Amino acid sequence: MSNIADLIEAYILRQLATQQDGKVELRRTDIADEISCAPSQISYVLSTRFTQDKGFVVESRRGLGGFIRIVQVPVKNMVYEDMLAAIKPDTELPVVQSMIKYLLQHEMVTAREASLMMQFVVSIFQSESITDKERVRMLKTMLLTLENFS
Repeated sequence: MSNIADLIEAYILRQLATQQDGKVELRRTDIADEISCAPSQISYVLSTRFTQDKGFVVESRRGLGGFIRIVQVPVKNMVYEDMLAAIKPDTELPVVQSMIKYLLQHEMVTAREASLMMQFVVSIFQSESITDKERVRMLKTMLLTLENFS
């Protein structure tokens, strides 16, 4: 038999699956009644199994009008968004190269794609005719294209 945390997680995931937008609003009391558990057990599951690094954003309000809002965010999108935010005019080549290595290590790009990206990145950093603003635009365009095709 599953433990109570598994039951709570499964219940929340089922509720999320019924929503097309990947967002659900629940009440602790409804979950507790459905599964016959304490609200503190629900809080434990939310804090350990529905974390940002697992692709969830959780907003919680306690009290009579309280609710739990859970939004499922694809982890890949969060990675690309973080990388896009990190690219600025003063971003240096090794930083961008480490981003590409991260994408490769986490199988978000193939070795061939990473190789092409590395060549492109090195060439735009070495070019004296490309301004910092143009380089930022080119790097962000490359990452946005990857995000849209992954």
